Amino acid sequence: MITGMDILGAWVRGWAVSRAVPPPVTEPDGYRVDVGLPWHRVRYLLRSPSAVAARARTVAAPGTWLKTCGSRAEVLAGLTTEWEVGATEYLMAFDGAVPRAEVPAPYEVTLTGEGPLWEAAVTASGAPAARGWVAVDSGVAVFDRIVTEPEHRRRGLGRVVMHRLGAAAGAESSVLLASEAGRGLYASLGWRVVSEVVPAHVPEGTE
Repeated sequence: MITGMDILGAWVRGWAVSRAVPPPVTEPDGYRVDVGLPWHRVRYLLRSPSAVAARARTVAAPGTWLKTCGSRAEVLAGLTTEWEVGATEYLMAFDGAVPRAEVPAPYEVTLTGEGPLWEAAVTASGAPAARGWVAVDSGVAVFDRIVTEPEHRRRGLGRVVMHRLGAAAGAESSVLLASEAGRGLYASLGWRVVSEVVPAHVPEGTE
């Protein structure tokens, strides 16, 4: 079982595996990932809003992202005008086996990968319906990009994806970063919220 803000480190290490970017670098206030993509050149993961003011002033280059654990009000208080703030996200954790979910007709599931990264894809008559990834780092499963197509929602496909990925990962501890909409699904599966996470970035070009 992972506890406290160790969960942030577990998440960012798995996220780096899932997105095929360099491993995170430990910083005094959290972690840095040198993503190296247009509009997303570097990402900082901060453990506390107390670090936001200093980072907001010193790393406000175009293409830089901050994701900070803590309340939205505290994070906003530390940001400067260059930063655009996104919707609040939720760092969540789960211990044990992900609950089983049966595949409803007429859907089919394909699992690809052999560790440390797997992808589950749900299709209906060959058309994409849902998908997601899980990466395992240091024995922790990190779920990423769990998506169900709008016309296939409310049929339990997100649960199917989570179950298949969790079974493939075989880890006793799992973490993810959820949107407001996703938080309800994961909570219904027994996941707990560890912290709010407030994203902000400095735009680059036209994005």
